[in-house]
Amino acid sequence: MRRRSLFALSTALALVMPALAQAQTAEPQDAQTTDRGTPADPQVDLEAGTDPAASDIVVTARRREERLQDVPIAVTAISGDAIKQQQLVVVRDVAAYTPGLNINSDSVGRAFVSIRGVGTTLIDTVQPGVGIFIDGIYQPNTTYLNSPLVDVARVEVLRGPQGTLFGNNTLGGAINVVTRQPTNDWQGRIDGALATGDNYASVSGSISGPIVDDVLQFRIGAAYHREDGFQRNLLAGGDQNPLETQSINGTLRFVPASWARFTLNGGYDRVFGGSTPYFHVNGPRDYTLDNSTNQRSLATIDYYAANLKGEFDVDSIATTITAIAAYNQSDTVSAGDGDYSALDFFRVTSDRTLKTRTGELRFDTKWSDRFSTLIGAFYGRSTTDAVSTTTVVPANLTVPATATAKNENIAGFATGFLNFGDGLDLAVGIRYDHQTLSASTAGLPAAYKANEWQPRATLTKRWTPDFMTYASVARGVRGGGQNGPGAPNLTYRGDSVWTYEVGSKASALDGRLTANVAAFYNDYKNFIGANALAPSTILNPATGQPVGFVAINLNSGDVESYGAEAELSFSISKLWRVYANATLLHSRVTDARQFQAVTGYAYPGDRILFVPDANYSVGTNLRLPFHGDQAIVLDTNVVAKGARTGGSLDAASVPILSPYYLVNASLGWQAGPLEVAAFATNLLNEKYVETYLDASLLRRAGLPAPLVSNLAIQSPRRRIGIRGTIRF
Repeated sequence: MRRRSLFALSTALALVMPALAQAQTAEPQDAQTTDRGTPADPQVDLEAGTDPAASDIVVTARRREERLQDVPIAVTAISGDAIKQQQLVVVRDVAAYTPGLNINSDSVGRAFVSIRGVGTTLIDTVQPGVGIFIDGIYQPNTTYLNSPLVDVARVEVLRGPQGTLFGNNTLGGAINVVTRQPTNDWQGRIDGALATGDNYASVSGSISGPIVDDVLQFRIGAAYHREDGFQRNLLAGGDQNPLETQSINGTLRFVPASWARFTLNGGYDRVFGGSTPYFHVNGPRDYTLDNSTNQRSLATIDYYAANLKGEFDVDSIATTITAIAAYNQSDTVSAGDGDYSALDFFRVTSDRTLKTRTGELRFDTKWSDRFSTLIGAFYGRSTTDAVSTTTVVPANLTVPATATAKNENIAGFATGFLNFGDGLDLAVGIRYDHQTLSASTAGLPAAYKANEWQPRATLTKRWTPDFMTYASVARGVRGGGQNGPGAPNLTYRGDSVWTYEVGSKASALDGRLTANVAAFYNDYKNFIGANALAPSTILNPATGQPVGFVAINLNSGDVESYGAEAELSFSISKLWRVYANATLLHSRVTDARQFQAVTGYAYPGDRILFVPDANYSVGTNLRLPFHGDQAIVLDTNVVAKGARTGGSLDAASVPILSPYYLVNASLGWQAGPLEVAAFATNLLNEKYVETYLDASLLRRAGLPAPLVSNLAIQSPRRRIGIRGTIRF
């Protein structure tokens, strides 16, 4: 019954859209097109209240420039100016304004991330189920979700498998951060913000211009952000969950000829903050901020990045060739309280270096007015070196551990785009991945190898210039991995999903009204959920029994996920806009025998961790001009997330976290290049839990009774502050 109701909602919305599209007869506005391979003006942001018609927004979701409303993919684009206006600091903050995207983080070094219930990841050694890209360059794990949003033109979130278009395979979807590019004229801006509540402060700036007109341009951006967080450690002293980021990046663009472009980019980020900084709580509705552990759990991550991209237009064969080489490195150092209590029992440290090298080659060819292809190859290699210690304080015993891993992926992908005429288009793609993993944890080798095919087909019908429908089927795959000594499964398989989707996109009233809907069904196999505890295969010589439990990653079983989502934007006038999005989702584990076979106990419930059945956001923007180029701008919105499950290893006591509703607002004054605004996030000071693990985890881990309790990280509370921007 629930599945029928979700699809009925999507169908009803789709049936309304032709009427919206046919309400006008004017020709659609032209897209922001440029010569092949030359990016559209990266400074045309989608600033709320001043953005162009949604039908004119240009994205690169299919690795080529297209209007957002013409792309037969469920994709959300959030502009750089909207990011500043909503005080979105790191990549994971965009989830609040993106249908189907769910991100919860319990550390600066990892996050739970999924799209439409697919791709949930916790431990950062697991390949992300949602691909994370910066300017199309793959980022190897979820630590990059806490990378700062610095000098960003927009963030594109693509829902569903995208492996036939992106270099690395994607399971649930892709998050692509598109940075601002160098310009041929001098541009600069400075942004800053201060807020009460937890000493929130942020400042960023960028400058761009020509070194040699039309030949060599540069761009440099830098940012600093800090917040204390709202939780205090009463025993160890200090802030329990702070965040501090420092960033700088630079780009050079070299255009030696009309047919060739080179872009060199380098960057450095430092992220400091809580590393699983859990406090003991009484239950999922205990919103106490302050508590005690004997040591704060903190981590520092240093990111280094460099990449070179070359683009070449070969007019004789109507082809643009793109070649990319990239290097990324992250160095993580952390230390913390291993038992999360006021008793000084366990202490843990970790020191890890992750190095990733990727290369990509693409050929975008226009064979005729009706047929084109995108063909590419990808190579990725990542290496991990980690050292950790666990200290049992009462016994004065420190146990070291080391781990190394090398992951290689070789892939080929291709998509053909065929225009049949009369508005009917077909895109058919295929991807092949060959992945190998070699690893050694404390001297025990583990090996994994997989070969996977991932097809995709999308049929699009453009009924009018302002109304289209599409249907697609795609398969996505994520690679498997390895566990440490004592694990009953030294390796685990990759997971895969078949996604079936129908959708429609419509605009009316000269593009002032846009409405996009989609319905989807995911058949998700061998899903890699959150990590669990399993009896160790290392036996006590005296008793012949397992020495305890070990933390493992594993295939938990099969999942059925289906639902519907919608996005709406309506410019009531040139001064007033309303916007909204919503997701209804039913994502359930249908067969968890794999989980029980490995762990020896039942999967806790049938839900995916932290994934709600519903979420939405709705807002409005009003711009009131006066006295020349001055204006007052008001923006307010509500972001809501439904009930969801917390972490548990006991099927009889799965915790449910309460729904929450966040009200955000800003009131600003604009005058030419200057903008000043007062803002509030979580204006009504809503209390909710960011992440929650019940007592069954510590109990099953074998901790003594005084240390066993529920664990939680609280949400940010109300911030009220001022922000300013000056462009020059």
